[in-house]
Amino acid sequence: MLTCPICQTVLDLQGKTYTCQNRHSYDISKDGYVNLHIVQHKNSHHAGDTPESVQARRRFLSGGHYQPLRDEIASIINKLSPKTILDIGCGEGYYTSILADDGRQVIGLDIAKTAIITASKTYKNQDIHGGITWVVGTGVVLPVADGDMDICTSFFSPLPKAEMLRALKTGGHLLIATPAQQHLYAMREQLFGVVKPHDPTKFITQLSPEFTLIDEWCIDAPLMLDGQSLADLIDMTPYTYKAKLDRKTALKMQSDFKVTASFCIYLFKKTN
Repeated sequence: MLTCPICQTVLDLQGKTYTCQNRHSYDISKDGYVNLHIVQHKNSHHAGDTPESVQARRRFLSGGHYQPLRDEIASIINKLSPKTILDIGCGEGYYTSILADDGRQVIGLDIAKTAIITASKTYKNQDIHGGITWVVGTGVVLPVADGDMDICTSFFSPLPKAEMLRALKTGGHLLIATPAQQHLYAMREQLFGVVKPHDPTKFITQLSPEFTLIDEWCIDAPLMLDGQSLADLIDMTPYTYKAKLDRKTALKMQSDFKVTASFCIYLFKKTN
């Protein structure tokens, strides 16, 4: 399913090495991922989430706080019964890990090498997830062949519209998850004072007319967080970079913090 990021021809796996017809080659690392993020596509030496953000997210998500969202994603995917899935911006693999049931072929792609290393290590020895190929890569040029994917997914991640259209089969689907209007309102109020509601519906407009919205779901997950979970939630989001240090420090001092996570899930179909 993978293609060469240099010449866009199909990659063939022989042993532990991917090679294209033009003899560009990419080795699978000892941790089980392949790096297809070439220097021509790099805008930074440290692209994507920081190692600290990746580990904070892994700790927080492993606590089951976003399990209702994960379960809903799994249910939707099971009903669609795809054979091939590309998870764009997969991070440390929390959502990707539930996509590979029933023998599906799944590609987990993220620009952050630290995130892919964490994902490949975390799920390397779980047989049920043996159908996942972990890839360091960019949405600017998705390293997959034209029309190869039944579904593209993007959970709180970028939406490279043109590349997703190219990668999807005719009639293929796009599944996205994004913050709902009141997502983490109490936490954002503590961090910023004035809270600007999220606008999840903007993606419907941005993706039209090439993608048609066919279904949507809203999920609320009330949370009671201890100090560590609260700190991890702050540090795994962009809020940690935007909030003033004194406000962030004061919030991290709290324990038993009550907040509600609210999500919108949208299912789109590639418009013929």
